[in-house]
Amino acid sequence: MNRISSPCIRVCTLDPESGLCIGCGRTSEEITRWYRLTEEQRLSIMAVLEERLRRLAEPAPKRDA
Repeated sequence: MNRISSPCIRVCTLDPESGLCIGCGRTSEEITRWYRLTEEQRLSIMAVLEERLRRLAEPAPKRDA
């Protein structure tokens, strides 16, 4: 049996504004479908997660009151 690639680090909390998991950067839909995706599809998603998490960590722009 082959091990399925996963970016999960067991910090499973969705950011309410972006909808991304703050632990791995996946969307709730990606998380739900993960084990039904092909390895190629999983690797494609994993290729963009670092950038998603970087953007998630950036401070939100200040809004004028």
